[in-house]
Amino acid sequence: MASPSFPCADGRPPLALIAGPTASGKSALAVALAKKLAESGRGAVVINADASQIYADLHILSARPSAEEMGGVGHRLFGHVDGAEAYNAARWAAEARDAIADTHADGNIPILVGGTGLYLRTLLDGIAPVPAIAPEVRDAVRALSVAEAHAALAVADPDAAARLNPADATRVARALEVVRATGRTLASWQQARAGGIADQVVLAPLVLLPPREWLRQRCDARLGQMFAGGAIEEVEALLTRDLHPDLPVMRAIGVPQIAAFLDGTASRDEALAAAQAATRQYAKRQFTWFRHQPPTSWSRFTESLNNDSIDCLATKLRDTVLTR
Repeated sequence: MASPSFPCADGRPPLALIAGPTASGKSALAVALAKKLAESGRGAVVINADASQIYADLHILSARPSAEEMGGVGHRLFGHVDGAEAYNAARWAAEARDAIADTHADGNIPILVGGTGLYLRTLLDGIAPVPAIAPEVRDAVRALSVAEAHAALAVADPDAAARLNPADATRVARALEVVRATGRTLASWQQARAGGIADQVVLAPLVLLPPREWLRQRCDARLGQMFAGGAIEEVEALLTRDLHPDLPVMRAIGVPQIAAFLDGTASRDEALAAAQAATRQYAKRQFTWFRHQPPTSWSRFTESLNNDSIDCLATKLRDTVLTR
């Protein structure tokens, strides 16, 4: 990692991190922090850590910041991936490492912002060096029902079976295919993570965990604004590309629901209600992850955000970044 112009006391460069569930106010706080840093003579760049906001096809449905919302602050890794690509955490972590290094090399402070826990964990802690899974193993596992896969996992990797939700088809299948293909459990591979940057930076993290009812209301209101503000047309344009339905962009929240409206199998109100419900469920999963998974040393803010609290938090974060 390149040497920054503004190293922390121990010589490592600073990295601010704002994380939390969707609609919690992360983007606005990141821009406010960047402006506070600018007032102190430090440039800053906001770096995306959200799995949907990387797609060029999903500007509206991913709530990607507009030019006005960016407020003249530099942003990286937003809308830079074509929906036809099967993007993943490993690729994002590699690109984020480069973006962070570039920001430091320019004498600026990177501000990671997003709600995709897997992305953040992969960047900070590294990636498990799991070998490529043989196609025949993967196909055999994916051909099983989720109940069959979970039963097989209970035999092959009892700890994973006990830990995972039996209805979580993706994670159950992944754990089963790894142990079948490699003879080692996924947890064993994860203990051998490599490539993380946590020990190369001085992290200033903040997790937003606002009141759940406030968050639910924000999610519902934002989906309503999206439907009224071009989300339907955005999905209509995406569908004309005839992309594979298993691609992440095609499974992003809002896309299947609006597709149902466009093909006549759901009304507009039904599509909106379904997208709102899916968003609330996603926010709930994110909330649970960020409440339990990050280290207890990471700061948490558990109130709702408004202009005053954003200004206060941005000031505190700036001071934390600059005094470490």
